[in-house]
Formats: sequence, C-alpha cells, structure tokens
Amino acid sequence: MSQTYDVIIIGAGAAGLMCAIEAGKRGRRVWLIDHMAKIAEKIRISGGGRCNFTNLHAQPQYYLSQNPHFCKSALKQYTPQDFIARVRHHGIAFHEKKLGQLFCDGSSKQIIDMLLTEAREAGVKLETATRVHEITAIAGGYQVKTNQGEQTCRSLVIATGGLSIPKIGATNFGYETAKKFGLNVIRPRAGLVPLTFGGTLLERCKALSGLSVEAEVRYGKQVFAEGLLFTHRGLSGPSILQISSYWQEGGALIIDLAPGIDVFMHCKEKKRSQPKQHVNNRLTEILPKRLALSICDDQACDGPLGSLSDQKLANLARAINEWQVWPTGTEGYRTAEVTVGGVDTRALSSQTMEAKQCPGLFFIGEVVDVTGHLGGFNFQWAWSSGHVAGQAV
Repeated sequence: MSQTYDVIIIGAGAAGLMCAIEAGKRGRRVWLIDHMAKIAEKIRISGGGRCNFTNLHAQPQYYLSQNPHFCKSALKQYTPQDFIARVRHHGIAFHEKKLGQLFCDGSSKQIIDMLLTEAREAGVKLETATRVHEITAIAGGYQVKTNQGEQTCRSLVIATGGLSIPKIGATNFGYETAKKFGLNVIRPRAGLVPLTFGGTLLERCKALSGLSVEAEVRYGKQVFAEGLLFTHRGLSGPSILQISSYWQEGGALIIDLAPGIDVFMHCKEKKRSQPKQHVNNRLTEILPKRLALSICDDQACDGPLGSLSDQKLANLARAINEWQVWPTGTEGYRTAEVTVGGVDTRALSSQTMEAKQCPGLFFIGEVVDVTGHLGGFNFQWAWSSGHVAGQAV
C-alpha cells in the first residue's frame, strides 16, 4: 500500500525517536521504521541496563570529528539540561555516578518507555521489522520502497547508527545511503573499544586478567585518567576505551600505572631509609600484588632495595610510570560502544542536519562523523541532533 508522509525516519534508536517526537509535536505526519523487531537496544543495554542517558558536561571539546566545530550548534540548541527536564517530567529517578554521568536509578527501560510514550502522544506511526529495499529522490521529496510497500515523503531522515554491536542490528545502511546521494563518508572504525595485544604482552595480560587499576593513558596529546582493566585479550576499562577512539594502528600508548607517584624517587628514598625491604614488598604498597610481581618479573628486578642500583630502579619505575605498549588492534565492532567516522559533516547543515545538496534528506546520531567520549556524551548527541532535525523536517 502506498502512503504519503511528511517525514519518514529510518532507524528507531535514540536519535530517530527524538526526531520523530519533535516532528510529530509540530504536526508532521511521521512514519518511524526500523528493520529490527526490537528497537532502541543500545538504550536498553547502556550503563549496565541503567542507561547513562546524558552527561552534565556535554560540551564540544568532548566530541571527535573531522570538523570539531560542527556539533556546537546542535548541542547548544538542545542541552543536557533540556533532556534532564524531560526525564524529570516523566518522574524518572536518576543519579550522577561520576564525572557528570547520569544514570537511571531503575532501568534503561524507563527511558525507552518515556520516548515511546511521547512518540505515541505526538501521533508518530512506528513500525518494526520493516526493511528498506530502495530509496529514490522524486519531485518534492523521496520514495521509500519497503516490505510494507512504497511510501513517499517530503523529508527523509537517516538515523540508522553505525557499525558497533552488530548483534543488536548495526549495519552500514546509513553510509551506503549517504554515498548513493553523493555524500562523502569518513572511513568508519570501532571506537570506545578494548585494545588487543600479541606475544609476551598478551601472555602478561592473560595472567593478570580481571585485575583493574587506576591509570593514566596517553596517546599523542590525548590523556585519560580512569580505570584500566587487564583482560584475556589485552586491555580494557574506561581509560583504554576512551583512548581507543583516538588511537591509530601502529601507534604506541604510554601508560602510568601509578599516577601521582614518582616511583623512582619513592624507591630511591626507601632504598636509603629501608635498604633491607624487598622490592616486591615496596611495590605492593603502590600496586596490586599480582601486578607488582608481574612487573618485577618482567624487569628481572629482585632482592632488597639496597642491593639494586639506581639504574635498575629507574628502569623499574619507567615500567610503571611510563609503560609503553603497542596494541595490535582492537576487539572491533563486536564490542565497540560507538563508531568513529561516518557521514562527512561538511555535507550537512550544523543547524538542521540536512544534506546541503539534497533538500529534505537528513542524517542524525551515530551515522554522522561526530563521536562522543565515554559517559553519556553519545546519547546527548543523539538527543541534540535528533531534536534539531525534528524542528526542521
């Protein structure tokens, strides 16, 4: 059956739902579709099931893009406080975990239910398990052929996300659609993802699997000081996930496993005051025992502090304060929280998310080359970009 809508939105995740709500509230006839039977799965699994729905500090400096200025307009038009007001209006209790990260006290389902309620109240027609076969530009809009028939619209919004976590439905649909209409796509890659290693370093990581420490991880000018987790594949934890969005293949990371402590000066002082203390015992006062023993073993550093040369202690300290590692890769889209790259922002209006050369065609959310840091920033981009598009369609 053929029908005509004001707006067709492909992708019923965070950005798509927000756009549909805003367009519907403006009186637009909206058809929101998704190829999956269950929608908003990224919202559902976020934050361990409690949804890290925004961050109080969602400012442009916490986003990656080929054009770092692009996200400014949308983030200014729809702020974290705007979304928080929405959450409060629906009576959803929440808390700040750390670093401005806001989580539901209850379940992420509360956020999904909130969005679905607002979509229903805005008159949005939502259909799942709807596959798009072809999109064609027509006079005054677009024709969308699906397994539900052919539909036409004046405005078409692509909110299909990136490639991260394919098991919940991620595909390259958005990128292929952008290319079809002549838009450039910045090469996608996995972001906010654990890093993998090989050889002896992998064996060390396996032996330390499950152990976590607070660490400062550096790549180029980027530095993140949060938790680091050893895994049977390599390294993970917030500091590693954060740096992974910046890391380029072949590059080295510098990791400080004891931030705030000058291990060389510390050991040198103890060598003077407590020369009989074993180096292992000294390090276990700074690091978890398994990690301390592993580093001593790797550096072939053993015995009382007084028996160790300053050079030996300096080498040991570098292995802690300036541990240099070369990842072999990442765990890929399977475990990546986001996709870095996407539809080139130079092809889009920062005010409305509309394609400059394709009137009525919009791209929002993760499909666009805007990627936030860990901690609710990517959801805020979904709300903000979805909101501004919803005001323009």
